[in-house]
Amino acid sequence: MRKGIHPDYQQATVTCNCGNTFVTGSTKPELHVEICSACHPFYTGQQKAISARGRIDKFNKKYGIK
Repeated sequence: MRKGIHPDYQQATVTCNCGNTFVTGSTKPELHVEICSACHPFYTGQQKAISARGRIDKFNKKYGIK
């Protein structure tokens, strides 16, 4: 590798809009994100399946399944 062309890799503090913070490695000292694993619906178990239920009901109605 050539010397002097690569950015410094350092510890970065990541701050989410929900207030959660954690430390990771990056070329920037601070990062701000909109969503993280603490507030993402998939990881918190609050994911809504409303659209899927509508499709299932439509399929069952179409084929007469009760």
